[in-house]
Amino acid sequence: YYARVHGVSYLIQAFLKKTECNCQIVNLGAGMDTLFWRLKDENLLPRKYFEVDFPMIVARKIHNIKSKPPLSKPIMESHSGDSLLIDSHSLDSSRYSLVGADLRFSSDLEEKLKKHNLDTHLPTLLVAECVLVYMTPQQSANLLKWAASTFPVAMFINYEQVNMTDRFGQIMIENLQRRQCNLAGVEVCRSLDSQKERLLLNGWETAHAIDMMKVYSFLPQADVKRIEGLEFLDEKELFEQLMQHYCICWASKDSSNL
Repeated sequence: YYARVHGVSYLIQAFLKKTECNCQIVNLGAGMDTLFWRLKDENLLPRKYFEVDFPMIVARKIHNIKSKPPLSKPIMESHSGDSLLIDSHSLDSSRYSLVGADLRFSSDLEEKLKKHNLDTHLPTLLVAECVLVYMTPQQSANLLKWAASTFPVAMFINYEQVNMTDRFGQIMIENLQRRQCNLAGVEVCRSLDSQKERLLLNGWETAHAIDMMKVYSFLPQADVKRIEGLEFLDEKELFEQLMQHYCICWASKDSSNL
């Protein structure tokens, strides 16, 4: 998780710096993620930050935000204009929006985001962490195609499984199936190449993918030592195998040469 958060954050911060925060972020399948609050603390808020998840998850998050001042206060502080719009399945302020929608239906997703002032002309960063793998390949292709055709300047970050056709990958799939957790899109997670190919085939101009072992080797070594000291790691080989079965992919399209 440490490597995942650092790896994804590194790309997000690069995008924010490149656009000087004059951009928007759409966090797809955001769950209980706290990135908005971390960016606010670091003074790196984009022009607008959107989160999307199933209405049931969104309702839970709205309840948490309303009942916990450390969550509600930063939203109020960054809000300008009229009173906050909030109901059971959506929250909209001038800098942060939480939207209940099903990512498998792009037209419904777009309609709801636009209602919350999505600006398709702004450079846009879309983030999906362990989200696409739960959709069929056709559904994730539709979502990627929608994003690529909607925003002239955009970046897509995807974190999920990779190398899933070997024995280790098969055991991972079986373990998840035992817990009634079906990876509907696992066939795209064959390799780093199949991950990049999906992005390129669905309208993205450039695509990159690296496994999490590589990400781990890029992290500041002093910090890695600190983390490894906090949680003793005796199964180094197993850890490396696990890290080789997750990856970060990122793709971009850039009509204004950012």
